[in-house]
Amino acid sequence: MKQRIVRIALGLLVMLVFLVHAARLYPEPIRFITQLDNIIYDFRLRRTMPKGVDNRIVILDIDEKSLAEIGRWPWGRDRLASLIEKLFDKYGIVLLGIDVVFAEPDVSSGLPVLEGLAKNEIRNDARLQSLLGKLRPMLDHDGLFAKAIKGRPVVLGYFGILAGRSAEEANETGALPDAVLPPGTFAGKNIAFTTWKGYSGNLPQFQKNAAGGGHIEAQTDFDGVLRRVPMLAEYKGAYYEAFSLAMIRTMIALDSGKFPNVVPGYAPDRFISKGYPGLEWLEVGPLRVPVDEEASALIPYRGEQGSFRYFSLADVMAERTPVEALKGKIALVGTTARGLFDLRSTPVSGVYPGVEVHANLIAGMFDRSIKQKPRYVQGAELILLLIGGVVLAILVPFLSPLRATLVSLASLALIIGLNLAMWSINIVLPLAASLLMTVALFALNMSYGYFVESRSTRQIKELFGQYVPPELVPTMAKDAKKYNMEPRDAELTILFCDVRGFTGISEALTPDHLREYINEYLTEMSAIIRSRHKGTLDKYIGDAIMAFWGAPVNDPDHARNGVLAALEMQRECLSLTQRFESRGWPQLKIGIGLNSGTVRVGDMGSRVRRAYTVIGDPVNVASRTEGLTKHYGVGILVGEATKNKVMDVVFREIDKVRVKGKDEALTIFEPIGLDVEVEQKVLDELRLWHQTLKAYRARHWDQVEVSLLNLQRMSQGCALYELYSRRVPLHRRTALPEEWDGVTVFDEK
Repeated sequence: MKQRIVRIALGLLVMLVFLVHAARLYPEPIRFITQLDNIIYDFRLRRTMPKGVDNRIVILDIDEKSLAEIGRWPWGRDRLASLIEKLFDKYGIVLLGIDVVFAEPDVSSGLPVLEGLAKNEIRNDARLQSLLGKLRPMLDHDGLFAKAIKGRPVVLGYFGILAGRSAEEANETGALPDAVLPPGTFAGKNIAFTTWKGYSGNLPQFQKNAAGGGHIEAQTDFDGVLRRVPMLAEYKGAYYEAFSLAMIRTMIALDSGKFPNVVPGYAPDRFISKGYPGLEWLEVGPLRVPVDEEASALIPYRGEQGSFRYFSLADVMAERTPVEALKGKIALVGTTARGLFDLRSTPVSGVYPGVEVHANLIAGMFDRSIKQKPRYVQGAELILLLIGGVVLAILVPFLSPLRATLVSLASLALIIGLNLAMWSINIVLPLAASLLMTVALFALNMSYGYFVESRSTRQIKELFGQYVPPELVPTMAKDAKKYNMEPRDAELTILFCDVRGFTGISEALTPDHLREYINEYLTEMSAIIRSRHKGTLDKYIGDAIMAFWGAPVNDPDHARNGVLAALEMQRECLSLTQRFESRGWPQLKIGIGLNSGTVRVGDMGSRVRRAYTVIGDPVNVASRTEGLTKHYGVGILVGEATKNKVMDVVFREIDKVRVKGKDEALTIFEPIGLDVEVEQKVLDELRLWHQTLKAYRARHWDQVEVSLLNLQRMSQGCALYELYSRRVPLHRRTALPEEWDGVTVFDEK
């Protein structure tokens, strides 16, 4: 029990490690567990992606073909203005999102140079000034672009500069769109928003004329993989929306005629505890966008790159793309060209275009397929870890290795099944900590059992392995301190077994055959004693066997186990005789004697040789009882102390004897078999025999002789009945003393 308590305590300590991780009480989370959670999340995502192509959204790609055909990026804004007009007027797209930031003016037309000349060298040339005035609208590429997007549903992207970056990067360029939520919206809420120190926006005239704008800031996890995007980011107290959210709001505005507000969604007040932010979603018109504790949304990847149709911008600008391919679509302008650095590492691919990330988010918002990972899943994980950890830490130490394995596997299956069930309803529960804790608890118990408890088992085997049954060694190892070889007093049952006529057998066999004969006999008998009836093998004395029951492991049924072992040894003797006779060897006959009583058991002997054995008067009586089996012609004899401890075996009383060295008479019995197995005719014979024995001790010789004749007819050739038949005439002729009590005296050794 002490070892189990140690294992339980260690198991609870393992559980505590994972609880502290899940509760985020460490200064930093355990990276291995977090990374494993990411790997599991990615695996589940890949296995459950809908795949296929979403035809609602198309991607207009600044690809390598476009760069080769049109020229290196950036292109002139006049070209882009023409592109926008063509997309809406010719191709009939319904909404355009541009995943490119226009932070610097376009000077490719040379207008700034001409403006400089107009202010200096040609400021007095009226004709040139007039000509410049006519050319200015055509040369103002930025103006053309601003005019093209004005009044059209075009959403621009921009970058936020994270607060963790250096001061040099924390600048403000371009213009920000209007914040979707004002300062103070989340006052008192413990929300870890993505916070900016600056931004890189589009030129003010572009942002002013666009229908909307959203940040295209990526939020990669510590392993560099893009799994989520901040739906809201905080800058100077105000909150700005993501590019995909701006696209959704603009699309809803096209349908309803009004831009929907972004409304924070909170868990019910009764579920919000101290420190829990409560923000779980953002409502945008009829749509609800799930967000996590950092107001980020998990990206609902449809599949690998190509889940949305791509069209090269070179083909669109040259009008090689069919009109019906773009008509009525939501279009996103982005790039897959490696030189433009908008390729990301994602759960579905190591190289994935950033523009398709936005497409996945837009489609996921429309389909309401974005997975939820609100802050409350942390509490759910803690509860699962606590319940599972306590149950396994307490239960597994009490189980066998096989059952512990089955329970652990069942626990893993239950954890995974529950996790998948929650995933199917779009709730993401952490899985790594629960799996690792279950495996760790199993490994702890198995390794503890192997390295600690097996050491006790090995020690027990070293001490008792050659004596006790192998099946008892694990039981003894559970409390190794309890079992040692120090001599002690104990009530045991002792067995002696000897081969009858061994001298004749040895004379009839060659030395090699005699060795095989004895080895086979000793092996079979020892197996019966040790393996089948939990006895302790003491020693071999030539062809004799000495064994006992009740030590070193306590056995309340020591007498019964000893008697049943003796009965099986006699049955095995018949089987061995058949095998031996088939080889031409002499038949095998054995005599077995058993006796029970208090003896001294332990490691005893001399300085030269010691052994785990028993000594005491009951041992001597058992030995002498075995010696009487040949005299009475029976296979087994037991003392009265043994017989009285066995309730379900039928015995035949044989005689009362007084052996050499003993003043008191000893009643000896022959076990016949289990009472449920003995036939009725045998019971009838025993009943007559016991009546005969009673008459014998009362000196009713006539009655005894008649009964013995009947018994001999019932069991012809019974040596016991023949023995008593010879005794009766002798007693008739002998003047027995009045104190004669029917006891037979044996003075020989």
